[in-house]
Amino acid sequence: MNRARIVVLTVAIGAGGVAAYLASGSDNSAPPPAAPIAQLPTVDVLVAKNDIGLGQTVKPEDVQWQTWPSATASATFIRRNERPEGVTQVTGSIARAPFIQGEPIRDQKLVKAEGSGFMAAILPSGMRAISTEISPETGAGGFILPNDRVDVLLTRRLKNPDQSSGAPDIVSSEIILVNIRVLAIDQAPKEKDGQNSVVGKTVTLELNPQQTSTLSAARQSGSLSLALRSIADVKMSDNTLDETQKPRGDGISVIRYGVLSQAAKAR
Repeated sequence: MNRARIVVLTVAIGAGGVAAYLASGSDNSAPPPAAPIAQLPTVDVLVAKNDIGLGQTVKPEDVQWQTWPSATASATFIRRNERPEGVTQVTGSIARAPFIQGEPIRDQKLVKAEGSGFMAAILPSGMRAISTEISPETGAGGFILPNDRVDVLLTRRLKNPDQSSGAPDIVSSEIILVNIRVLAIDQAPKEKDGQNSVVGKTVTLELNPQQTSTLSAARQSGSLSLALRSIADVKMSDNTLDETQKPRGDGISVIRYGVLSQAAKAR
C-alpha cells in the first residue's frame, strides 16, 4: 500500500477516536434533568378588589375571586368550591369594618341591613348609639374620626358658696366614660374625601344602656369633652375607669384660684 495512503488512514482513524472520546465525555458531564416542582394545592378565595370603607355597601365590582394556597386559607374565608355564589351572597351587605384591597372577605365583617339603617346594622347586640354636641375645642380639634376610641370628660362650674368673699366659681372636671368607640361625626360614617380630620358639631358614640344613662345625665349638668385615646388601647374591652384613672376617695379634681386640689364631690 502506498505510504501516503497509510499516513492519511492513520490520521483519520486517530481523529475519529478523539471525536468519539470527546463525545463520550460530553454525555457523561451533562446535568440530569430537573425534577418537576410540586404544585401546592390552591383554592379560590373571595377578596376585596378595591378598598371597602366602613359603612360602604358592597357591590359586585368591589370583590373578585383570587387563587390562594389552601394551607393558609382560613376557615372563615369564602371559598369558591364551597360557596360558588359568594359574590351574589355578599352583594348589598354593609361593611361593619374596613377592608383593604386584596383582603379576604369574611362574613364577620359584613352585615345585612335588611331594611334597617346603616347605624342600626353595624351596632353590636346590646349596644346603643347616642349623639351629643361637640366643637373643635371639645373634640380634639377635629382629629377624632369614626372608629376611634375616646374618653368622655364632664366639666362643671359650681357656684362658690361664699359669695361675699368675691372668690370665683369652682370648676371641676372628671372622666365619666372610658374607651368609647366613635360611630360617626355628624352624618359621616367614614372619612370625607380622604381628609385626615372631620370637624363636626355632633358625635355619635357606641354605649351600653348604663353608659347611655350616664351620658344623658351628664349633658344636663355640664359641658362634655372628648379625649382621643391611643390606637394601642383598641383591644381594651372594659369601658370603666381603671385604678389609675379613678378619683381618690370620693373627691374630684377641682381648680380653685388656679391651683389644682381635691374637693368633695357635689351631691
